[in-house]
Amino acid sequence: MRKIVLGLAVSLDGYIEGPNGEYDWCFTDQDYGLNEFFTRIDSIFVGRKTYEMALAEDGQESWLPKMREYIFSTTLTDADISPKKTLISGDIEARVKAIKNQKGKDIWLFGGAELTNTLMNLGLVDEIWLSIHPIILGAGKPLFSSLKERRWLTLTDSKVYESGLVSLKYDCKWDTVETA
Repeated sequence: MRKIVLGLAVSLDGYIEGPNGEYDWCFTDQDYGLNEFFTRIDSIFVGRKTYEMALAEDGQESWLPKMREYIFSTTLTDADISPKKTLISGDIEARVKAIKNQKGKDIWLFGGAELTNTLMNLGLVDEIWLSIHPIILGAGKPLFSSLKERRWLTLTDSKVYESGLVSLKYDCKWDTVETA
């Protein structure tokens, strides 16, 4: 079965965007493991806001390798989506499980805090790869804002770069942790 890997940049204080939606704080001075990551995926999951942001910014996707794109939205229609991309709406859990069961490489969960929280709450995210940047934004969009339950993670890899960026990779365990 294919895995869903949440992989993204986050500030030290847990934000994926600044207070005005900015992400100019993300390091782009080196690879930080992306090229190796791209060899293990062939699909990407994004939410509507991330999809629309990428459309608004000319060349935004030029750094991405060619892969199957799934756009999750309750407001867009097939007419709003490029023919080479797939719109996901309705029963997200069933649709995502069906995609995970298809032949192929792993799937990158890239954009959308709402989508991330939905898939985390459904227990569908298999791995988390965070690139923690050495910046405190103080405000913005938090990575996890509406998780329903506490979850244990197992650290599988870590790497510290000279820039101060720390890469952390975790396997997700979906057994609920009882509170004391």
